[in-house]
Amino acid sequence: MNAIVKAPFAWLLKREYWESRRGFLWTQICTASVLVAISILGIIAFEAFRLRNNIQIGVGMHGNLSDLLSNGMQHNTAGIVPALDGLMLTFGVFAAIVLFFVIFFYLLGALYDDRRDRSILFWKSLPVSDTATVISKVIAAIIIAPLISVGVVLAGYVVLQIVASIWFIGHGLNPLTLLWAHAQPFSVWLHLLAMVPVNAVWALPTVGWLLVWSAAVRSKPFLWAVVIPIIAGVLNFWIGLLGLPHADEQFFWGNIVGRALLSVIPAGWIAPNMPYLSSHGVDFVGQDQLAAISYSSMAHAFTLPDMWIGAAVGIALIAAAIWFRRWRDEA
Repeated sequence: MNAIVKAPFAWLLKREYWESRRGFLWTQICTASVLVAISILGIIAFEAFRLRNNIQIGVGMHGNLSDLLSNGMQHNTAGIVPALDGLMLTFGVFAAIVLFFVIFFYLLGALYDDRRDRSILFWKSLPVSDTATVISKVIAAIIIAPLISVGVVLAGYVVLQIVASIWFIGHGLNPLTLLWAHAQPFSVWLHLLAMVPVNAVWALPTVGWLLVWSAAVRSKPFLWAVVIPIIAGVLNFWIGLLGLPHADEQFFWGNIVGRALLSVIPAGWIAPNMPYLSSHGVDFVGQDQLAAISYSSMAHAFTLPDMWIGAAVGIALIAAAIWFRRWRDEA
C-alpha cells in the first residue's frame, strides 16, 4: 500500500488535487455553507414571523424545513422522511451545479495552463509520461472531484440536521427519534455516491472534447471548445432550411453538441434512461423522483448505446489530447 501511495501516478493525482483544491473542495464547502446559512436565516425568519402573527405550526407552512417541523410536531414519520430526503437532495442538486462548472473549466485549463506559463518544460523533464499526466487529469475530473463533492454533501446535510435538532429541542421535540433514527436520507446519499462511476462513464465525451482543445490550441480554449460545436449546429440548421441533406436537429444538438459540452453534468444519463423509468411506472411526481437514481436505474444506464458510443468517442478524444500534449510545448 505504501508503494502505491508513493508511486509516480499517485503523486500526479496529488498534484491535481493540490493545484485545484480551491475548485474541487473549497467551492463545494462554500456552497454547502451558504445553504446551511440560508436555512438558519430561514428558520429565524420563520419563527419571528410565526410568533409576531401568532401562527400555529403547520398552518400555511411550506418547504422542507417547515414541513419537517410540522410533521415532527405530529410525530408523522411518513412526512418526516420525505422532508429529510428533500434536504439531502437539495445539497446534492446545488453540489451538482457547482461541480459541472468546476469540472468544465478545470478541463479547459488542465493542459493549457502549464503551456501558457511554460511550466510544461519542468513537468516534461520529470520521468512521467504524457499519457500518465493526461489520465491523471481525467481521473481527477471524473472521480476525485465528484467524490469530494459527495463527501461535502454529506457533511453539509449532517450540519443542517444538527441545526434542525436544536430547532426541534426548542419546540420540545426529541430529535433522536424524529430525525436521526431514519436511515433513508443516508440511503439517498449512498445513491449519490453510487452515481459517481455512472457519471464518470457518461462524462467521457465532454472530458475528451475539452482536453483536446486544452492541449491543442495556442489561446482561448473556451472559445474553440464552445463556439465550434455551436457554429456547426447553426450551419446544420441553415443547410436544412436550404433543403440540403443535413443531420436531424434534435439529434445534432442532443447527441453531438450536447454530449460534447454537457456530459459532465451529474446525472445527465437520466434523460436517455427515461423510457426505461417510464416503463417501470416512474412518473417523477413526489417520492418517485428518487427512482430516477435507483440502483436498477443506474445499472440500466450501462446498457444504453448512448453510454458506450459516447465513452468510445471520449476515449478517442483523450488519446488525441495525449498526442497533442506530446507535441505542443507552449501556448
